[in-house]
Amino acid sequence: MHVDVRVAAEADELRSLHHWLRADTDVRRSSSLTLQEQPPEPGQMGGLVDVIQLVTDNGWSAASFVVALAAWKRTRPQDPQIEIRRGNTVVVLTQCDDDEINRVIRALDTPAENEDEAPGT
Repeated sequence: MHVDVRVAAEADELRSLHHWLRADTDVRRSSSLTLQEQPPEPGQMGGLVDVIQLVTDNGWSAASFVVALAAWKRTRPQDPQIEIRRGNTVVVLTQCDDDEINRVIRALDTPAENEDEAPGT
């Protein structure tokens, strides 16, 4: 399964989330995490970090992943919005209350229509 995560904040916040997820044993055990850049604009030295991509295996737990996202979000002083995309399914984590966390977990646990396979899988 292929999951993309975006943070509505500056690139340092995305890097912080990437580091947080890599440190989470449950997330790290069942997924490969990479930071992806968008192509540089004309005149830019390099691209901007745009998204965290996760390629997950069968042992992946949406619940562990969403709880890790919510825990990171609660540590942030500016309370950034997190967008999670899996295939055609897009969910947004804003408040991190129990109802929202459960809604996001259900959305990620539901098989996505037209879910693109990650390259090489």
